[in-house]
Amino acid sequence: MPQPEPAVRHEPDAALPVGVLRSVRRLTQRRGRDLGGRFLVEGRQAVREALAGTSIVEEIIVDDPAKHADLLASASVPVWRADDQAMRQLSDTVTPQGIIAVCRQFSFGWEDLGEAQLIVICAQVRDPGNAGTVIRCADAFGADAVVLTSGSVDIYNPKVVRSTVGSLFHMPIITGVDLKEAVEHARGLGMQVLAADGDGSPLDLKQLGGGLARPTAWIMGNEAWGLPEADRALADEVVAVPMWGGAESLNLSSAAAVCLYATATAQRRS
Repeated sequence: MPQPEPAVRHEPDAALPVGVLRSVRRLTQRRGRDLGGRFLVEGRQAVREALAGTSIVEEIIVDDPAKHADLLASASVPVWRADDQAMRQLSDTVTPQGIIAVCRQFSFGWEDLGEAQLIVICAQVRDPGNAGTVIRCADAFGADAVVLTSGSVDIYNPKVVRSTVGSLFHMPIITGVDLKEAVEHARGLGMQVLAADGDGSPLDLKQLGGGLARPTAWIMGNEAWGLPEADRALADEVVAVPMWGGAESLNLSSAAAVCLYATATAQRRS
């Protein structure tokens, strides 16, 4: 069987062709990403993480090659130079960051989790910033995977990608599964399933009692309505982050950070 031709590398001073700009611009919308199987990664840190240890980067677009010479030196993909107008068309930020990578979408399954000790299940989490920050927190505290159930935000949404600051490329992320299915798979991995909700038992008491040292899957609910009773019933226990100040509640990503840190700490100590 003939081998595919290797990608042609363009020097960083090669101007971005109109046809390539048109194709890449489609990726700023979900329909274009779904049809093309690709997505955009913007910013130096995120592009660096996409290039490190992965083969999903297809091409890179920059405004000033000299400014990003360190990243381009290790990139064995086509590199295009774009003017300010083109960068604004591709950027999701008010001030474009000057470097964008076009990446292939990836796919993970439960078989990629191995002997997981800590995962996060986001149940219909729809805010891009929250979803991206949860992924970043999961990465920071050593979680093995993040699951986004059906009805959750597209993980290739530019705001999600930007909020992860590169953590999107550090762990398996499973998407589009039913919450009940996700819980069943977590139990199949030998994990306890805890639901984070304000009406649950205190997190600090569960930690003191050694209840967080076990392999754990955390269910985090929707930003607006939290976890319905039917979803809470899927968990082994409902747990609340105790608050001793005057705040009414924590937002999703803050609560996830606290729960993940407490669980990761307990597991490491054990």
